[in-house]
Amino acid sequence: MLQQAVDHLVRGIVSEPDDVLVEERRAGRQDVIDVRVAPADLGRVIGRSGRTAQALRTVVDALADGRRVRVNIVDTDAA
Repeated sequence: MLQQAVDHLVRGIVSEPDDVLVEERRAGRQDVIDVRVAPADLGRVIGRSGRTAQALRTVVDALADGRRVRVNIVDTDAA
């Protein structure tokens, strides 16, 4: 459910919604949601001073129902 919610929210923010990839995985005691977007949309998802990313994490925390969930916004250009 969280993966679909994040996917829906991120697709509403970006200008290239077909390039959005949201994956959920388990890492130790917490779930991790990796968000990949087109390089041109990275700034939109992070937002000024990280405000959009923080708002996305706040929504995920509210939906997580007490589970530990981390949201990573992955820079696909970093190598």
